[in-house]
Amino acid sequence: MRGQKLFVRPIDNGDSDSIRLFLKSNGGRITETGCGLLGKLVGELVAVVAMEIEGDAVRIDDVVVATDLRRKRIGRFMLDEVERLASKLERKRVVVSGRAAQREFFQRTGFREDGEWLVRDVR
Repeated sequence: MRGQKLFVRPIDNGDSDSIRLFLKSNGGRITETGCGLLGKLVGELVAVVAMEIEGDAVRIDDVVVATDLRRKRIGRFMLDEVERLASKLERKRVVVSGRAAQREFFQRTGFREDGEWLVRDVR
């Protein structure tokens, strides 16, 4: 992976089959995603972020990275892209449920507890 650039773009309607196969083989809590980002390395789908745009925040429903590429900073990069998108959309926060399976991961990447949510303020 070193030296390769992760290409991140919004999910569009034509991505549903490839995302469904990716989630089936790499885990994830969701089966369908209408809104989100996907990450590709050398044309291969390696990461998906499912999210929703809300009043003052972007809510992350799930982050899935290809099993064989985990712990290589891809998930962290995808969250940074979500934060950049939130900034462009003039949202103040990125939030995820405090019951998220990857709670430790979110806390290591700058999220803090705020009631039932984990919150990362947009810079």
